[in-house]
Parts: sequence; C-alpha cells; structure tokens
Amino acid sequence: MEPRTNETKWYALYTKPRWEKKVAEDLTHRKIENYCPINKVVRQWSDRKKIVLEPLFTSYVFVKTTDKMFSEIRSVRGVINLVYWLSKPAAIRNEEIDCIKNFLRDYDNVKLEKIQIHINDTVRVMNGLLMEYEGNVIAIKSETVKIALPSLGYMMIAEIEKSNLKIINPIKPYNAITALQ
Repeated sequence: MEPRTNETKWYALYTKPRWEKKVAEDLTHRKIENYCPINKVVRQWSDRKKIVLEPLFTSYVFVKTTDKMFSEIRSVRGVINLVYWLSKPAAIRNEEIDCIKNFLRDYDNVKLEKIQIHINDTVRVMNGLLMEYEGNVIAIKSETVKIALPSLGYMMIAEIEKSNLKIINPIKPYNAITALQ
C-alpha cells in the first residue's frame, strides 16, 4: 500500500444520477474544494425556449483533495465512489480542469461524446482559447476539431479554424505500393 500524502490533486467522483449539484453543494459546505462543470443548454418547450443549467458530465463531480480525505468524501450523500484507473483513484491534471473551466466560460451548449482514444496526428493549437494545448486529432469535418481529454475518456467539440492548428507529429498515410516494397 502506498503511503498517504498531503499533496492535493483533482479526482473525479462518481455520483448517483442527477445528484451532481447536491454533491457539489455538500462538498462546498464541508469546505472541500470541488468543481461541477455546468453547461448552459437551450431547451425547447411547446411555447418557449429556455436556457437551463445542467451538469456537463452526468454523474461526475471533480474534487481537489488529498488522499487522506477519501473516506470523508465517500461519506458525502450521493457519492458512489471515486473514479479508479489501474486500481488507483484517477488523478486529473490541473490543466485539464482549467481547460474545462475556460471552455465552458467561452462556449454555451457544449456537447460531449464518449470516445475510445485513437492515435492520429498530434497537433498544437496556435491561436485562441486553447492556445498551446496539444492533442491528438480525432476527426476534422469542415472546421470542427475534436479534442480529446485522455484522463477523462471524453472529448469536447469546439469550432477551431484549421489555420490555427500546427501539425507536430503527422501520421504517415498508408500507401499500398510502399507497403508492398
């Protein structure tokens, strides 16, 4: 067993369905730093449209804490458990949490797609909100670039002009003639 530390890291909590806001509120009440990304979504009713605030990641809340606090965090009503990766609570880089915060600050009606990460061209964003972020290109259609956040297993989709991307590590296209040689 690894020794416990006082170093704070971001972790993902898995919550009961539709308990994200309540869990975040309870964590805040206990003075435990947390982040429940809220998405502004336009909903259409028969007589009107309304902007609704709903959690971006269903059944997930992020918490910045030490591993000494895990048992207290598990005792919060609505928390099922920490999210694990390779038999350890999955730590999330500060940069990824900051990226989510910045993304939601600048974009409304964000959509998530669950993905399996595939290795493709590695790119760096040269201008705009995500400037200097690097990632693997999942797909490009017109001007839409899908950016993967590997530790979360999700990708956020944003409109980024191709001219704002620089290819760092291109994937060589398959050439049947070269493969036969």
